Amino acid sequence: MGATTTAGSHPLPDGSHQAGGGLSGKAHIVRTLEGPILSHLQNIYAAHGGSGKTWDPARLTAFVKGVQQDSDAEFPAELTSGKGWDLDTFLRYMKSSVTSVIAPPEEQDLTWPLSSYFISSSHNTYLTGNQLSSDSSADAYKNVLLRGCRCVEIDVWDGDEPSDTEDGGTSSSSSSSDEEKKARRKKRVSRVLPSALASRLEKTSLGKKLVKYATQKLARSSSRKIGNSGTEGGGKSLEKQASGESTSLKRTASVKEPRVLHGYTLTKEVSFREVCVAIRDYAFVVTDTPLVVSLETHCGPEQQMTMVAIMQETWGGLLLPEPKEEAKHLPSPAELRGKIIVKVKYAPPEGGSPGLEGDEPGEKKSKPSKIIQALSKLGIYMRGVSFKSLTQPEATMPAHIFSLSENGVMEVHEKSARELFAHNRRYLMRAYPSGLRIRSSNLDPAVFWRKGIQIVALNWQNWDEGMMLNEGMFAGTGGYVLKPEGYRCDKPLPPTTAANPEPQATAVKHYTMDLTIQVIAAQSLPLPLGDENPSSFRPYLKVELHVEEPGERHGTDAVPAEGKEKEGEYKAKTKSYKGCDPDFKGQELRFEKIPGVVPELSFVRFLVRDDEIGKDSLAGWACVRIDRLREGYRFVHLVDAEGVETEGVVLVKVDMKLS
Repeated sequence: MGATTTAGSHPLPDGSHQAGGGLSGKAHIVRTLEGPILSHLQNIYAAHGGSGKTWDPARLTAFVKGVQQDSDAEFPAELTSGKGWDLDTFLRYMKSSVTSVIAPPEEQDLTWPLSSYFISSSHNTYLTGNQLSSDSSADAYKNVLLRGCRCVEIDVWDGDEPSDTEDGGTSSSSSSSDEEKKARRKKRVSRVLPSALASRLEKTSLGKKLVKYATQKLARSSSRKIGNSGTEGGGKSLEKQASGESTSLKRTASVKEPRVLHGYTLTKEVSFREVCVAIRDYAFVVTDTPLVVSLETHCGPEQQMTMVAIMQETWGGLLLPEPKEEAKHLPSPAELRGKIIVKVKYAPPEGGSPGLEGDEPGEKKSKPSKIIQALSKLGIYMRGVSFKSLTQPEATMPAHIFSLSENGVMEVHEKSARELFAHNRRYLMRAYPSGLRIRSSNLDPAVFWRKGIQIVALNWQNWDEGMMLNEGMFAGTGGYVLKPEGYRCDKPLPPTTAANPEPQATAVKHYTMDLTIQVIAAQSLPLPLGDENPSSFRPYLKVELHVEEPGERHGTDAVPAEGKEKEGEYKAKTKSYKGCDPDFKGQELRFEKIPGVVPELSFVRFLVRDDEIGKDSLAGWACVRIDRLREGYRFVHLVDAEGVETEGVVLVKVDMKLS
């Protein structure tokens, strides 16, 4: 299982770059060559140079194109003089970015409809740690946006309740009526929390605090009278008032603004306005690809109007203008550059009541909050609709988006795998982690990408296998990756042509892969977190493959581990050696006849671990998508257990065959 470490909520100082799928903080170059790596490179140069001390153009071409599988276009200008190479030139080549094991991403074609892209996405973005008791912070949005995230989530609640830091204790009366009220409140809490989570927590101190806190909040909520703001008429009057007045909202002592937190938990809150400001300031610092803001709205009508006012005031021209007519198809990311796409529950103008989505399992058992028109209208291209079936009327509405938990996706896949895949070629879907992941662990995103799901929301608070695979998918991109052929819909036809036909399914290309990784040596390896003694460090390199398994996409077989994070099915490791500059002596790790490989959706993980008694601590890692894996002599550039780039590298030789 991939190690789980906490990712800080604040951007790192001194220009350090933390992984996450965005643009790398620096070019993947090796500053110095020393120790075993230098010795091995000298031997490699001699082995390919024949009897002469300089490679002539013929030997250079044989090495570059035959061994490295490189093209001249990839070379730095100073290395393409047309002359042969001496040892110093060869070493300069090996230190350059062209010898990184990961190839730079191809320039993204952003002209396809939104449904044709995978989007780097965050779940419960506001949290800085676990799902039950960590802080909510606007800085968490700054952090993930600077790391390349293009879909953030905000859980918004009324701002008129007392802070959770206030003393909300109930009286100690032993009267039967008080006991009955307490029992009823506990019953309501049990309906809010997932049953499996409640049973798991009930015997822990954190669980007891959670139940007490939620009981007190429900007591305060039920003791207040329902004012006009909670009525349908009140909602309408607020909208009518807002339509005739400026949406600029002046903050006064009498105005309680919405807040952001994980409801019915011990998490601390942050104001909705602070979050909106952070999003405005950092949404387009790293890239101008559109940013999706996923709203989970738990507010009454009055506070929903406040939300609308704050968003319009804070984001202004970043918001999409209201279209003159209903969308007939989804726009492309290129058409939405520099814009914020609001994802929100859909409320039809005619006052109907289609299904409304919700992230929390308990919400399905209670009547969802009514979404006012002013808020619903902001969801122009992402209208949240509760999933009932793939044949419900809303399933063909161009701008709809279904949100399903990881378990919900698996249930649909088990019954309607082909229909699920077909839906996701043309329409949007979001998958999010189970509510039982209280420590902010992650699902295996590749399982859901292979079903065509565009938005796979991950807990960026932790570094685990799920986030490593996310880095492998989106590294160096603007957070949008075009799906492989067969996973995307056709481009809409121009208005002058006939009506847009149903997209014709293109066959997905699968390959059989043979992969050999020769592990040569390493230098400047990072130590595991908390370890400051290099002399006790005994690193080894573990390589794991993450590929599609039989039955995972269209078949009837169960999805392995129900889509939960797990080690790669194919894995191998070297022997361990002492120190931060180990010589791995060219050990070979072989993976033969691996079937069903879709290169764009398959990954290889490199994990440097410390050989210890008990669990082997993670020291550094890298994750590469197979279609970006370079062959030949390459450097694996490592990030540490917190996802921060290091100077650590492993020299490997990669041989790969796809047939």
